[in-house]
Amino acid sequence: MDMHGRMQTLMRVRSRFWITAGLGVSSLSLMVVTLLWRDWIEIVFKVDPDSGNGSFEWLIVIVLFLVTTTSFLFARTEWRRVAAVRL
Repeated sequence: MDMHGRMQTLMRVRSRFWITAGLGVSSLSLMVVTLLWRDWIEIVFKVDPDSGNGSFEWLIVIVLFLVTTTSFLFARTEWRRVAAVRL
């Protein structure tokens, strides 16, 4: 696909693509923050749901991984739908 075709596809995507892509980027960002800085939940929300053993953080990472993967798959499907219509 040439540059002109990509621009046309980009202008045609529905808001569903942008919402799922944005959700994917947001959940990926939170997942990376949680992996690198595990105490952020306790600091921000002033709660310690797992009494410091880290299990809650791993649960958050797993859930965010699933949300990220699902969001990017939906965004990819939407992008391909628009690209297929163009062909």
